[in-house]
Amino acid sequence: MSTLTKSGDWCVYIVECRDKSLYTGITNDLKNRIHAHNEGTGARFTRGRRPVVLKYVEILADRSTASKRELQIKSLTREEKLKLISG
Repeated sequence: MSTLTKSGDWCVYIVECRDKSLYTGITNDLKNRIHAHNEGTGARFTRGRRPVVLKYVEILADRSTASKRELQIKSLTREEKLKLISG
């Protein structure tokens, strides 16, 4: 995970939860954010669905761009998200 982004890079990511649900978020510290999700200190959505597994990462120019892309991805259907994950 830590090799996917360098510290300070903004990215949008998708994790798959234990119950197979998908969660999309943004961060500038991917390694610590995934760790927080798995420790139960990340998003409320993932707390009861641990562990989570990182499925997708998209590195973006800045926080604003990452936030806009996060909203785009969150508006996709589950099937569209799975297509995005699979490439």
